[in-house]
Amino acid sequence: MIKDINFWKEKKVFITGHTGFKGAWLSYLLKLLGSKVYGYSLKPNSRYSFFELLKMNKGFFQKNIYANILELKKIKKEIKKAKPEIVFHLAAQALVGKSYKNPLETHNINYIGSLNLLDSCLNQKSIKSIILITSDKVYNINKKKKFKETDRLGGLDPYSASKASAEIAISSFAKSFFDFKKVRIATVRSGNVIGGGDWADDRLIPDIIKSCKNNKLMLVRYPNAIRPWQHVLEAIFCYLDIAKNMYLNKNNQFTSWNVGVNEHNWTVIKIIKLFQSQFPNLSYKLVKNKKFLETRILQLSNKKFSKNFKWRPILNISKAINFTMDWYKFFLDKKTYNLKKITDSQINFFLDVRFKRY
Repeated sequence: MIKDINFWKEKKVFITGHTGFKGAWLSYLLKLLGSKVYGYSLKPNSRYSFFELLKMNKGFFQKNIYANILELKKIKKEIKKAKPEIVFHLAAQALVGKSYKNPLETHNINYIGSLNLLDSCLNQKSIKSIILITSDKVYNINKKKKFKETDRLGGLDPYSASKASAEIAISSFAKSFFDFKKVRIATVRSGNVIGGGDWADDRLIPDIIKSCKNNKLMLVRYPNAIRPWQHVLEAIFCYLDIAKNMYLNKNNQFTSWNVGVNEHNWTVIKIIKLFQSQFPNLSYKLVKNKKFLETRILQLSNKKFSKNFKWRPILNISKAINFTMDWYKFFLDKKTYNLKKITDSQINFFLDVRFKRY
């Protein structure tokens, strides 16, 4: 577990998808902990992204690489030059709606992109652990239950199917070609991650903030949908725990982990109403949308991770949402100079709680 902050100091960490929402938060945290961070990703697609608002392109990384994960020669070259000790793979096409519009692109990025990353890490002696982030949507959703790591994989929509396929390919590739005595590999399945600086399309909280910013009516498709909502810091601190454990542990086997929450009763409409209490200009309209399939209830079991890491969530969902609202309030008030301050404050809160708890 992340008891010793000095573990990450001077560690060389390679992150794909570092300009994305989770990738940028992970990069920011690791830089704060003293790591040497190498980023490989497409350019950020919004000037309001966490990466752009925190000005992370200016002297933040050991090397900031704008490139596609499908460029195998390029990713191989950059990993070989960086000689990282730990690799996090977050580069992905992460949107269900977009996967219906561009299914082949989604499968290529999520499936082939993951294999490109692993192939690039082969025979790199510096690497001790590789963590590939997939999704809570990799499971074959056929009934209401909490999914555990050993449950059957599947996917109704192209995004879910691409991530489930990637899980199978990652496991096969890792077991076929890697020596787990030298490098440990894991996939990690997160819940629906929320937090400041997310501007992706067709995600609940980015849609809420866009509605507030532009004074436009928000359209809500599935008001009673339930998801395993969790704050971005909750997820990435777990990623760090897994990476550190694999780096230090000689447990020579491929592993998968669910990183979820303990609460599973928060609907979309409940979150919207909580935001309305703080953002009174938020207005919404319920609409019927049959363009693509989405499961109504999705729950993750975190028992395996909780038991092995003696872990429990730091924020309940209400507090996670309040953290998120606080961040966006500064943005909407155009106090962008305070975004670094509130980001550091939220990270330090997590560090304080975790060190006291463990």
